[in-house]
Amino acid sequence: MAENTYRENQETETRIQSGKSIFSGVEQKLRLERYFESGFPVRHLPRIAFIFIIGLLYIGNTHYAEQTIRDINRAQTEVEDLRADFTTLKAELMFASKQSEVAKKVKEQGLEESMSPPYKIEIDPDEY
Repeated sequence: MAENTYRENQETETRIQSGKSIFSGVEQKLRLERYFESGFPVRHLPRIAFIFIIGLLYIGNTHYAEQTIRDINRAQTEVEDLRADFTTLKAELMFASKQSEVAKKVKEQGLEESMSPPYKIEIDPDEY
């Protein structure tokens, strides 16, 4: 039987040899080799990751706080509107429940306001 062999694409080989891959192009543009002459400092990765995560948490917390402030302001304006409506309705109810206004409304139904003051009916306890 014939042996399996791996044959690489010549185009890929020439691109890798000439250094024209995407990553090598980015590396040449940014000139990262002058910052990391002795190699990438892997021992600092945990600290960098920790600072990155803390930064993300800080940004998220700020966004959440601003959203909460917007919700509070929206609720305050709604409460002010409801308080104004309550005050208006309360004033209208107080006006409508005045004796003169009630007399005007029941006059349409044929009822009249009594001009004599009310009197107390007293019954002897022995009668019942």
